[in-house]
Amino acid sequence: MPVKRSSVPTVVLLVAVALVALLVYGVVQQQAGVGSDRLDRAVQRGERPPAPARDVARPPLDAGAQRKLADLEGQVVVVNFWASWCEPCKREAPVLNRAQDALTKTGDGTILGVTYHDAADASRAFSAENAFAFPTVRDPDDTLFSAYGNFGIPETFVLDGRGRIVDLRRGEIDQAFLDRAIAKARAAS
Repeated sequence: MPVKRSSVPTVVLLVAVALVALLVYGVVQQQAGVGSDRLDRAVQRGERPPAPARDVARPPLDAGAQRKLADLEGQVVVVNFWASWCEPCKREAPVLNRAQDALTKTGDGTILGVTYHDAADASRAFSAENAFAFPTVRDPDDTLFSAYGNFGIPETFVLDGRGRIVDLRRGEIDQAFLDRAIAKARAAS
């Protein structure tokens, strides 16, 4: 009678190899600064790190000249990474609109949307559906996305008038978070 071999040791070996590969990949990415939480840690310590990639120009979602964060110096800026296919982005759209209305009324800031892995037509349709009154740029090569150490979307960074990050949220924002973060940015400007 032939002896049947169990496939369990093979499966365990494959899982172990996959876990080691994932660990090595994570260490390499962390050393390269990709997926880094350095901004998160700095903000949690009460520091105000400068916004990365301030001089990187991005094409606007609509017609017009390329934009960069440095152009918004002196203003409170809420940088929000979003996409039309992102469900949490859809839920937070009204919060961003209310914040833009408030920032427009006081004249001291703006929201700056940054699309992520989204077709321009889909982004424009989403922006129109949600009546976005704030500028949005495209990040076709993920330069801004990577510079902020983003893991996914939505992700939001609140900058003071000197271009420093005073608060951030990796994930969906709510009105309470955004109100507090904008107040903190105003106080720091």
